[in-house]
Amino acid sequence: MITLNDKTYTCPVDVTLGFIGGKWKLLILFHLHYFTKKSYAEIRDNLPGISEKMLSQQLKELERDQLIEKNVITKKPYRVEYYLSTEGKSLAPLYEFASEWGIAYLKKHDIDYIQDQHLYK
Repeated sequence: MITLNDKTYTCPVDVTLGFIGGKWKLLILFHLHYFTKKSYAEIRDNLPGISEKMLSQQLKELERDQLIEKNVITKKPYRVEYYLSTEGKSLAPLYEFASEWGIAYLKKHDIDYIQDQHLYK
């Protein structure tokens, strides 16, 4: 067993999943990898189905875990942009692999993923 930040993990894969697990974190990280910097609204618009509360929570956790950073653009109105930290960038091979594997799977099953590219603004 591995203990890290008062949590117990079974193996290194479990540690990694602790940081990026769940439905939204990997998608948020991939979008920031692909687009470099995004505002809260831009991230929200690229993740149909995510609630404001969930997005806010996931961004706070990713920031706490030092996978993303935010730059405060203005205080009034409050505007920020999020981007990958050095630690978040180190996961780039994972983002690339997940994307390439998904594309290959869709192609193999004759699913046209290109038609949904408008989702990636």
